[in-house]
Amino acid sequence: MSDKPHPLISFAKSRGFIYPSSEIYGGLSAIYDYGHYGILLKKNIEAAWWKAMVQERDDVFGLDSAIFMHPKTWIASGHVDGFDDPQVDCRQCKSRFRADHLLENYGYTDDQTDKAPLDYLNAQLDALRHDKKLTCPNCGSRDLTSAKRFSLMVKSNIGSPTDDLKEENVVYLRPETCGGIYLEYKNVVDSLHPSLPFGIAQVGKAFRNEIIARQFIFRTREFEQMEMQYFLKSEQMKEKYEQWKKDRFAWYLEYGISKTKLRWYKHAKLVFYASAAYDIEYNFSVLGNFKEVEGIHARGDHDLTQHSKFSGADLRYFDQATGQKFLPHIMETSVGLNRLMLMFLDNAFTTEKLEDGSERTVLKLDKRLAPIKAAVFPLLRNKPELVDKAKQIAAMLRKEMMIEYDDHGNIGKRYRRQDEIGTPYCITVDFDGLKDETVTVRSRDSMKQERVAISRLLEYMAGGERRGTPKKN
Repeated sequence: MSDKPHPLISFAKSRGFIYPSSEIYGGLSAIYDYGHYGILLKKNIEAAWWKAMVQERDDVFGLDSAIFMHPKTWIASGHVDGFDDPQVDCRQCKSRFRADHLLENYGYTDDQTDKAPLDYLNAQLDALRHDKKLTCPNCGSRDLTSAKRFSLMVKSNIGSPTDDLKEENVVYLRPETCGGIYLEYKNVVDSLHPSLPFGIAQVGKAFRNEIIARQFIFRTREFEQMEMQYFLKSEQMKEKYEQWKKDRFAWYLEYGISKTKLRWYKHAKLVFYASAAYDIEYNFSVLGNFKEVEGIHARGDHDLTQHSKFSGADLRYFDQATGQKFLPHIMETSVGLNRLMLMFLDNAFTTEKLEDGSERTVLKLDKRLAPIKAAVFPLLRNKPELVDKAKQIAAMLRKEMMIEYDDHGNIGKRYRRQDEIGTPYCITVDFDGLKDETVTVRSRDSMKQERVAISRLLEYMAGGERRGTPKKN
């Protein structure tokens, strides 16, 4: 990102989507709060994901596991010993950088630096330092430290209050949500008796002590993940993996993301237990390039093997058809909910030139994701009969969807406010409507206006611009 904030960032704050956390105290780096429209949009994205992953399938079950888990969970998974990033500090301006990202500024690729050993990263940094090329991206100083490992785990403690985190009280705020799925896998099998293949899906908070997080809500220290772990036989992996790739890519297209803004990224380097790893990347205008929004990984049986070993629990699946017991393999899809929110805002944020030469800012969100589905206006706020009718309609619609009632300013200004927050329909109550029980419905994207019977409003908005009568000018 450039030094000058992208217009979307200031827009998100001014329109009540995203606020810097603790701003009255000077803020807290890489932590954000979600305002009224932001939380509504986020919940709608989450609901769309849940609908596709759980509601519309008969082989995926829901879960909400705890943020705190037994500390051995993260020893078994390898996070305590190996969940870290290579850190480089500038002694001059005290800025901190990830060594792999620093090298990418000098032409190194992600395939060369991702998960590279520390000695390799330092060798490349030393070569740049020797050639007097290595400088701080912030201040230009050449006084940079060697790379060292920086743990991403966030520590806390449970039990008796203490001023320090004594080892017997140490717990970790989960760095990813899949850990809870693995720990509850046995309970799901024992209580629901699913047949392979089956999945467990959940949405939840995760925490990472990121070295540097300056990409708005794309990379933060507190975030939400939407993950699904799919348990299957090893011989089923290839077929199911390709099907899940197809299904997940299609989900983005369904909700209005253009195929030209998406691409697959294949990981060249895999951890030893994985057989495949692809990311779905979106081309963020706010970030200036393609970035990962979802990972789809074939993980083998490593996770259940580790948790079985460290816990002593038998996590093998009993196949009644063959009489065999074995540890299932796992295929996962992992999505950053905050990243999806930024993606949908980035994709929808539009500035248009109108026929009269003016401009309007509009969020062209899929109407299923829009924070507010409809806005209801009385034509004039000082006419009680119009106000009463508009409030009756608002009360009726409010039982079915998120709506707003607005009587501030002229109709044009009200339209613009609703365009900016992505409201698909604006409903105006006028004097004609008092006689014939109709209203004017204006569509966000086309700006067309149609007369619609009040009794058919819900049907009209569900079906789009097909059932009304064009408004006569």
